[in-house]
Amino acid sequence: NRVNFYTSHEALLLHSEQAQTRFIQRQQRWYNLSTHLPWIGMRTAALDGAHVEYFRGIANPLGIKIGPAMSAEWLQGLLTTLNPNNESGRIILIHRMGAKEIEKCLPPLVKTVNSSGSPVLWVCDPMHGNTETATGGLKTRRFENIVAELESAFKVHRDAGTYLGGVHFELTGDDVTECTGGARGLADADLARAYKSTVDPRLNYEQALELAMRTAGLYAADKKESATTKT
Repeated sequence: NRVNFYTSHEALLLHSEQAQTRFIQRQQRWYNLSTHLPWIGMRTAALDGAHVEYFRGIANPLGIKIGPAMSAEWLQGLLTTLNPNNESGRIILIHRMGAKEIEKCLPPLVKTVNSSGSPVLWVCDPMHGNTETATGGLKTRRFENIVAELESAFKVHRDAGTYLGGVHFELTGDDVTECTGGARGLADADLARAYKSTVDPRLNYEQALELAMRTAGLYAADKKESATTKT
């Protein structure tokens, strides 16, 4: 049996990305062949920056991370630069606001995109905006904050008449103790027991399954409410 397997990564190191970019004759377009979906972070998304210039020249679908510091004008500039022809499937907007900021910061950006008519896929990353330092000095993310941001994302898009098309989680199948909370009720004092990440804290397999079920429930509720509204 065969499956379609897709990859994505942040196109941060331009020399590496450029070395793997090729002109495809049958398409008559340039593609980054190291991944299906390269994405750009806010730190490298300056409109006059090298990363945006590189992204402008390739035909891959493009992910753009947007956080609380993203202004409506900045976002509109990125959409105009990276998708001037309003091509469907070209732009994926990955919002990562944090549980405390999302209901304030996301609605104006959704309104901007709606007004522009630019076709985008909205994705929620409820992990990165909720990173904090635990009492023992380790970076962590609290499960309840992750869920809260995810719930708010559904609400914001429902109120705006848009649709949350996907989610982005950092997780592992291992029994790590890097994020607190969840059904097991991990606390700050538990983190050192099996903290293995050298970068960002990840959901363990129990927390990942619980969040997957929560997400499925939110999609089901959203679908039910949409059907009720239409009738």
